Amino acid sequence: MSAHPKPAELAAYMQTVGRSARQAGRVMARATTQAKNAALGALAERIERDATALLEANREDLGHARAAGLEPALVDRLTLDDRGIAAMAEGVRQIATLPDPIGEITDLRMRPSGIQVGRMRVPLGVVGIIYEARPNVTADAAALCLKSGNAVILRGGSEAWRSNQAIARCLGAALAAAGLPEAAAQVVATTDRAAVGHLITMPEWVDVIVPRGGRGLIERIAGEARVPVIKHLDGVCHVYVDGAADSDKAMRIALNAKTQRYGTCNTMETLLVDAEIADRLLPELGRRFEAAGVTLRGCPRTCALLPGSTAATEADWSTEYLAPILAVRVVDGLDAAIDHINTYGSGHTDAIVTQDYSRAQRFLREVDASSVMVNASTRFADGHEYGLGAEIGISTDKFHARGPVGLEGLTSLKWVVLGDGHVRI
Repeated sequence: MSAHPKPAELAAYMQTVGRSARQAGRVMARATTQAKNAALGALAERIERDATALLEANREDLGHARAAGLEPALVDRLTLDDRGIAAMAEGVRQIATLPDPIGEITDLRMRPSGIQVGRMRVPLGVVGIIYEARPNVTADAAALCLKSGNAVILRGGSEAWRSNQAIARCLGAALAAAGLPEAAAQVVATTDRAAVGHLITMPEWVDVIVPRGGRGLIERIAGEARVPVIKHLDGVCHVYVDGAADSDKAMRIALNAKTQRYGTCNTMETLLVDAEIADRLLPELGRRFEAAGVTLRGCPRTCALLPGSTAATEADWSTEYLAPILAVRVVDGLDAAIDHINTYGSGHTDAIVTQDYSRAQRFLREVDASSVMVNASTRFADGHEYGLGAEIGISTDKFHARGPVGLEGLTSLKWVVLGDGHVRI
């Protein structure tokens, strides 16, 4: 497949990719845990064995990226080194150690008629993943899909094309070594952007799309897809410091939630502080944020307590900065905090700091987010930290998966009925 095929050639190619993925998906659905783990073990070994070739492909991608004037943050996400190669292989091995969810029957119970009714966990089928920059996603996402019995079609960004094709060769060799179809994990072999349009409009071959990237990419896919999409648009995460909070805990949590890393979707973007504690907490917290180089944008009451802050605009309350900028608002108690979060939040991750059990319980019940936390940093909203081993993304949707999407999120449930000649009367 050429970099810029003719439209008819591209359409035929994508149909071939989809058809072969569907066929491979049926094989993966019945593959044994032993075979899937063998493929993952072979993939990890192949990544390590081909490290030199992977790094050379990545160097070529980096050269083109710098020549094209890509932003330093994007170049950083694109970069592979020896440590990154080792981490990629180790991540695949960790996925192999996770319990296989496929075929598990739960909630089996006897009905008055004598039949037993339960639910069995099954693969989604064919997963299409569209992502930007990070080559390690190619290995991580493929490993998660394969372990959960799915076939996967991966379409990485053009800036990582050579790196992704090198990893694709590792995938194909690993699947073949385990006796599984190489089409179970395919990397789209063209940089033509029109390939995405085909991938997201092939419901006959693709069961779900998972986009990972900037807001523009995800909005486009959500708007144009004819296949169900698991997505999140923004990470406008909040920490609310309640009037009954322990001040030391509040300081540690707020600072960590914002400054541990700035460019992640689970970083705090808005701090809410109960008026009951604001005059005692905010001045010292403001000094610590200032020392960390964080710019504060506050409501009028915040600006009165923190002279170094600037006035927040209405847009600040719903902005994902991904930078050392923090919006701060003083609120009149729990109801006002919950109302603010449910009005301006993105449904990603929100936390309360409090020693009051009943307020914590209300916050857990009433805040509408995929992860809700008590006395913990929002930075914990992560598949690895949740014990999922890895994640294919974090979903702010309510269907089909919500929060970090690991192996279970790549499966569905079907009803099973066990009888012994039973008929309905």
